[in-house]
Amino acid sequence: MTDKKECMAECCEASCIHKNLLERVNEKMPDEMELYDLSELFKVFGDSTRIRILFVLFEEEVCVCDLAEQLNMTQSAISHQLRILKQNKLVKNRREGKSMFYSLADNHVRTIIAMGLEHIEEND
Repeated sequence: MTDKKECMAECCEASCIHKNLLERVNEKMPDEMELYDLSELFKVFGDSTRIRILFVLFEEEVCVCDLAEQLNMTQSAISHQLRILKQNKLVKNRREGKSMFYSLADNHVRTIIAMGLEHIEEND
């Protein structure tokens, strides 16, 4: 019964395919591999620890020790998350002596997070 009520609110009352609209959509639709890669990228943002790391890196390039201290986590746990962020080209690193410093890979990362924040802070 609930499914029928939900469908009444969310479904068309009559079945009518708008082929011209779908043709325009299909022209712009990325291929399956691009959609998969995009989906994987957004999964990376699905972890609050990784988001916290990115917020620290918004402000400063920092070493793993600093990140661990700031986030009250072990260096090993931070390193694991940084590896995922690096594999997805969201952060980059450089070695200075015995320290490994991390920073945002580029301004796209900042833009993605800023747009997400703006979206969740919008008034309905």
